[in-house]
Order: sequence, then structure tokens, then C-alpha cells
Amino acid sequence: MEYNYLPSTKIKVSKICLGTMTWGRQNTVKEAFDQMNYSIENGVNFFDTAELYPVPATPDKYAETEKIIGNWFNEFKKRDKVILATKIAGPGAYTAHIRKTGFKGNSIEEAVNGSLKRLKTDYIDLYQLHWPERITNTFGNRSFQYIKDSWEDNFKEILEKLEQIIKSGKIRHIGLSNENPWGIMKFIEYSKKGLPKMITIQNPYSLLNRLFEIGSSEICKYENVGLLAYSPLAFGVLTGKYFNNEIPKNSRLDLFPTLKRYNGKRSMDAALLYQKIADKYGLSLTDLALSFVNDRPFVTSNIIGATTLNQLKENIKSINVKLSDEIISEINLVQEIIPNPAP
Repeated sequence: MEYNYLPSTKIKVSKICLGTMTWGRQNTVKEAFDQMNYSIENGVNFFDTAELYPVPATPDKYAETEKIIGNWFNEFKKRDKVILATKIAGPGAYTAHIRKTGFKGNSIEEAVNGSLKRLKTDYIDLYQLHWPERITNTFGNRSFQYIKDSWEDNFKEILEKLEQIIKSGKIRHIGLSNENPWGIMKFIEYSKKGLPKMITIQNPYSLLNRLFEIGSSEICKYENVGLLAYSPLAFGVLTGKYFNNEIPKNSRLDLFPTLKRYNGKRSMDAALLYQKIADKYGLSLTDLALSFVNDRPFVTSNIIGATTLNQLKENIKSINVKLSDEIISEINLVQEIIPNPAP
């Protein structure tokens, strides 16, 4: 395994991060335990979860994933082996069962306390805002819409609350998720006035979605922020399993057909072109897709998710695959032809 430091810290995290959003829905408790044990045994020390998980989010499954991780900590006594990240859910119709107050008032503190209880730990290494409170272009929306929004700027208040919780010892560092360049820079602006810094940004990034490179990657370079890349395999599209209109039984697109962010025609067309590159150089499409993300200079860790142990093994092994300049050039040619088909 290879490691990077979380920006501005002395904390080393594996360049492969174990994603958990299927645990409690697509994965059983035993399967989740097996994944965590295998990951630790193979050098993965970074786990990412959220109070929202598993996905899709429903009231009956609220925070099941955190509970599973907490029970694993309790049974296997490996909390000291893990750099643990979790998130507070942002506001929205699909999270109304969690809370309706966004990040206002005591919401953040209550969310942290809830996560600590479920995770059976007394501290969280990285605590993230899952998405912005304001209306903006997240979750596949390409365009920014000038529409009326009741949101008022509360960046400073959020950081002040997080500072209190950091001082209490409940969380060590903070980060963002599904945030855009303006939001990242607003938080950084306040950190330069003595408030805690958002050291990571967890956004989608893959061969089918390289929008992070426009604006946000520059922030990473000059402000020392690290990308935690999610959906590097685009819900499995970049494994090739959906080629020829096939929908394997129990795959995400089989179980949750409304999750269409990555499976449009242009995405499939691009994936087929990337498959040709992989074939040419004797790689699997999975290896090509993951190794590309693993070694981007602005990526601190690549969040992989798996529903089987074999998938997890293949994903972790991608750390050993290094792409030549020639392969990167051919990847960039496909990006020119079909740019970002799955934002």
C-alpha cells in the first residue's frame, strides 16, 4: 500500500480508502466485517462513512452503516488501526427524516454525538459536511441556476461551531463534500482568520467525470487541500459489467434503477473507448480507471466501494498499477472526444 498525509497534518492515510455506503443494504454485517478485516490486513487504514449511509437513504435504514462499523470496532478492537471519516447530512427532501435544520443551531454537535455513539468511539479523525446547504450545482447538475434561495451565508458560524467541537476532542480535522470552488474558497478564507481549515474535499472524480480538474484542483495545489475521490468506477460502469445493455442481478443499477448518474449513452460510449485502451496495454478496465485516479497529484485518497470481497481485492490491488505517459495521453484523447459524460 502507498500513503499520503492528510493535508496540513502528520496523519498518514492509505491512497485507497474503504468506502462503506452499501453496508446495511447491499452488504450484510458479516460481509462488511470481512471487508474491514481484509482492508486492514492489506494496508488500507482509511475508512469513509456517513450518517446518511446506506444509500439510498431511507428512515428505516438511517445510520445503519455507522452502527456496523461501531460493532466491528467493539468486536475486533481495531479502532487504533483506522483513520475514520464520517459526515453530517446536508438539508434536503430525502434527508428530512434525519433533520430539517441543516447545519444551524446545535445540529452539528448533535450529529457528531450521534455518530460517536453509533461508531462506538470517542473521536472522529475527519468530519465532513456532506453537501452544501445552499442551492448549487451538485449531484450531476451541470448548470448553476440563478433561483431564489433562502440560504444566508453562515460559513463563519459553521467553522466556529466546528472549532468548539475540535477543542472538545470529539473530532480532529474537518473537510467538505460535494462542494464547488466558491464554497471551498469561502471556508478557506475564514480559516486564514484563525478558524479551523477544511483540509479535504470529497467529490466525484473518475474517467467519466473530471470536472474537479476545472477550478477545484487548482485550489488543492495552492491552498493545500486534498481530494478524496468518490465513485472512481462510476457505479460499476468503468468495470465493463454494463456493456451490451447488460444489468447484472443485484448490481446497483439492477437494485436501484433510478440512480442514473453514470449510465447514459455517452458514458457507455466513453467507457468502451477506455476499454480499448485497457485491452491494448493488457489491463482490466477497472485497473485503468482506478490507477488513473490513484496517482493524480491532487488526490489524497481514492474511495473504493465493493459489494463482494473479490471486487475489493481487485480494487485494492490497483495501487500496484502505474500508467505510462503514453497511456495517460490516450486517456486524455478520449476525454477530448467525450468530455465528462457523467458529471
